[in-house]
Amino acid sequence: MKAAMKQPAEKQEDMKPQGVSFYEKRKKIFPKGVRGYFDNWRIALVILTQVIFFGGLWLEWNGRQALLLHLVERKFYIFGTVFWPQDVIYLSALLIVSAYGLFLVTAIAGRLFCGYACPQTVYTQIFMWIENKVEGERNARIKLDKEPMSARKFRIRATKHGLWLLFSLWTGFTLVGYFTPVKELIENIRTNNLGSWEIFWIFFYGGFTYLMAGFMREQVCKHMCPYARFQSVMFDADTMIITYDPERGEPRGIRKKGDANVAQQGDCIDCGLCVQVCPTGIDIRKGLQYECIGCAACIDVCDPVMDKIGAPRGLIRYSTENALAHHMTRQEIFKHIIRPRILLYMAILLFITILTSWFLAHRIPLKVDIIRDRSTLAREADDGQIENVFTLQIMNTEERAHRYKVSVDGLPGLDIAGEHEVEVPAATLQSFMAVVHTQPDAGNKGANPIHFEIVAEENSDIKVREKASFMLP
Repeated sequence: MKAAMKQPAEKQEDMKPQGVSFYEKRKKIFPKGVRGYFDNWRIALVILTQVIFFGGLWLEWNGRQALLLHLVERKFYIFGTVFWPQDVIYLSALLIVSAYGLFLVTAIAGRLFCGYACPQTVYTQIFMWIENKVEGERNARIKLDKEPMSARKFRIRATKHGLWLLFSLWTGFTLVGYFTPVKELIENIRTNNLGSWEIFWIFFYGGFTYLMAGFMREQVCKHMCPYARFQSVMFDADTMIITYDPERGEPRGIRKKGDANVAQQGDCIDCGLCVQVCPTGIDIRKGLQYECIGCAACIDVCDPVMDKIGAPRGLIRYSTENALAHHMTRQEIFKHIIRPRILLYMAILLFITILTSWFLAHRIPLKVDIIRDRSTLAREADDGQIENVFTLQIMNTEERAHRYKVSVDGLPGLDIAGEHEVEVPAATLQSFMAVVHTQPDAGNKGANPIHFEIVAEENSDIKVREKASFMLP
């Protein structure tokens, strides 16, 4: 204790607890533009996804919007098919197929979806194109960012953010247009008659597009997206990933003409272009990292450098860990794609897809719910017969009207008093009151099982048989 007290003040100061920050300060990234084979694919996927998203809104089918998830009517119109809340099983199947499809793609080719089709990547790419057009390429953006605020900088930044906001609001409008008929939505905007939820979602989705693609960008992929965290579960040594070949590239260094050590150097000239083009700001030469979204921009920028120094392409390439370790050829890599995990994913995906397709193909466009009159379980008519009253909710899920014949069986002499037919317009739910009667001694006292059968007159294949109970006092 005395020895510790005699230590110099400087050493005692060093022994004091020091604060440690667990949060890394964000370093602003200015990705360099790049053109190449994989960038062309990325551009094509951006255009394709946005043509589907923005263009699908304006397709028409049978005089209505072809793709409409009408929440008010509780109907989903997908071209010629109408889905009702009772068809939620098909939504579940779609989500399962999408999930297993993503697992399969990830197990085979890594984060291919992230680099080419993920909405965060797509909209970040669009926002970066706008930024490049307004502010210039990487060096110009870095220089502008360091400049103090001036009239010129304010004008450039205001133009960029104005374009970002317009595009974001357009995406918000398009999203809402899939839930409210777009023509009705435009008319509501023109007459200043938008609903509160429509206003909320236009600005909410537009605001998040502006925030995520304009400001957060790689932070979403690195810290918010759960896919980046659990991708390692789906990766193995035979998964195709973007890799740097250290055997070829090391020792890296700048090449100088006439240098005697050039022959001993690796192919990597340490130009740093692979880091400059990376949208998440990582150095691919450090190996596989969870921040890598598989966009292949580093491949596009590295291959031309290899051409210039006379080295073969592929210092950075799509490969696998096993391929690098065992120097596999492309044919050998493809042979390793078919492995137990891939076969399992493919089998499950194929089974669910076939099963769902079969049910969709044999889906009967008629649904019936039977509701008993709870106020009077049974009543005696003037002629001595016992009557039960039922309300049949007949749902025509087709895009054309049908006339249905309603019949009932299950007890001797059981019949429906009055009309036996009902006309139901296209994609409509209609109520039909059925007064069912029979003799008091036709069955057991209490509940007796009966069945209603509803058949379309013009197509006997469209029919539904539903169970109910007939009460005898």
